[in-house]
Amino acid sequence: MYLNLIQIAESFGVSESVVEGWVRNEGLPCTPDRNRLLFDRTQVTQWAAKRGLAARVGFLAPDRSALSTHLRLGPLLRAGRIWRDVLAADVPGIFERIVTALPGATPAVRQLLGQRVRAKEGVTIAPVGGGFALPHPSARITLGRDSGTVALLLLRDDLVLDEPPADGVLVKRLFFFIAPSPRGHLDLLASLSRGLLHGPLRELVEQGAPDDEIFKAVDALDAATAEAHP
Repeated sequence: MYLNLIQIAESFGVSESVVEGWVRNEGLPCTPDRNRLLFDRTQVTQWAAKRGLAARVGFLAPDRSALSTHLRLGPLLRAGRIWRDVLAADVPGIFERIVTALPGATPAVRQLLGQRVRAKEGVTIAPVGGGFALPHPSARITLGRDSGTVALLLLRDDLVLDEPPADGVLVKRLFFFIAPSPRGHLDLLASLSRGLLHGPLRELVEQGAPDDEIFKAVDALDAATAEAHP
């Protein structure tokens, strides 16, 4: 399984520039692909083990996926909702509304998360190409297995980012997510990325299909993930 630069940085708890330095100076294996770097999970784990960093890649290890057991997208998306005709200027406020309704979290935790997403650079927005992005809280979060959410925001206008997407397509489709743990975060990020790479989910979201059709596509993605990780 290949991971991108953002995923590797988050898994180690370092900045993307540190990972780029490891590639240049420490021989971290990677594969260049259309102006981005891709990393093989197994190669990264082996590289880290040789440098005494194995303890920092626990949720990169190629064992049973937490997603197949705990983080099905269907229930998470039904909890977070599909938000339509959203103005780009209203996105931060909607993030906060999603956080304040986070399932399985106490009022104190919701308040803390609300403060974090309101803060400057409190949300990382990761464009994945084709006008899609996967925003999530920048700080690592451990909430417990019964918490977490995914929300789909369909924007009326383009979202302006500090750095334009590599493919030049402006972002108008957001899957905002909060995972219950750092490991679950990585699995959820990977699952959403796979679902948006190709297939019915991507097409339905691009078309602004009805909610029930999008939910069916997400359920099918869950079923495929469960079959791949029995």
